[in-house]
Amino acid sequence: MRKRGTTALLTVLLIGMCLMSGCTRAMNRYQTTWLDLFDTVTTVTGYAPSEKAFQEETQRIYDGLRRYHQCYDIYHEFPGMVNLCTMNARAGETLTVEPEIIDLLTEAKRICALSGEKTDVTMGALLALWHDARETGIAKPEEARLPAEETLREAAEHRGFDRVDMDAENRTVRFTDPLLRLDAGALGKGLAVQRVGERTPAGYLISVGGNVYATGPKADGSDWIIGIQDPDGADGAFLHKLRLSAGAVVTSGDYQRFYVVNGQAYHHIIDPDTLYPGRKWRAVTVLCQNSGLADALSTSLFLLSREEGQDLLDQMGAEAMWMDGNGAVFFSPGYEARMQ
Repeated sequence: MRKRGTTALLTVLLIGMCLMSGCTRAMNRYQTTWLDLFDTVTTVTGYAPSEKAFQEETQRIYDGLRRYHQCYDIYHEFPGMVNLCTMNARAGETLTVEPEIIDLLTEAKRICALSGEKTDVTMGALLALWHDARETGIAKPEEARLPAEETLREAAEHRGFDRVDMDAENRTVRFTDPLLRLDAGALGKGLAVQRVGERTPAGYLISVGGNVYATGPKADGSDWIIGIQDPDGADGAFLHKLRLSAGAVVTSGDYQRFYVVNGQAYHHIIDPDTLYPGRKWRAVTVLCQNSGLADALSTSLFLLSREEGQDLLDQMGAEAMWMDGNGAVFFSPGYEARMQ
């Protein structure tokens, strides 16, 4: 089968050129795209008085996202940096890590507890088995296999924040279980977008794969319009569109990264309770102010019942849409009010 890879689940609909009303200097719309961050397509759209001013701002955005991309990379190490790959390779040692790692682990621990451990960055050993099986199955469909049940159970034993000793003040981390591995896939990208977006002027829209973050409304004060992809539609088809002034929209779905074994598709969102891909939903979209939280919530809600997910949304002050395997769509109470 053809590898779909990591694709943007949200398509930003940008119509026309807007001018800042009541301002003597025109603010023009510009857009740029990068392909080398977080294994996905990154697009930044914003308003600036000149292309030069836009390029200067987007260079700062790129540099910030690249820094997080390197910190959270589990496959490559980088000179002068102790990132997740380094930590996994030197598990059991006490390491002085980057500030971004402390930020990640602090937020991840909080979200792990709130989600009933559905979103858990410490289960990298389990996720690695599925990643390797998926990559093999995509590259060589005739060799597609599921990870061995016994191997999955063994990997699942090596997780939990009780096995991560962290001293935030001194920026040190040690795994008390040398077989524990970190994987920030359910949170890292969203957290990176949030932190970089916090340092970006109003009027910018940052889209990194399925993570979209608005730093503020368009230059004329109007909302951005975000298209939510229809998993079963043709390319470019939307379930609906959302109005976004500031904050984040993130989608998780079973149609992003998957492979097929004996006619059954196996996607990348693994339930830590069953050790297999979640089957409750086809897609979940989360709408809230914080991109990191939205990223983690979209994974958690994908693995929880609608009732459990709504309880979590209420705690976090967020909204969501669920789509089930039959194509039925459900909304949290405040979600529909943001639909165009």
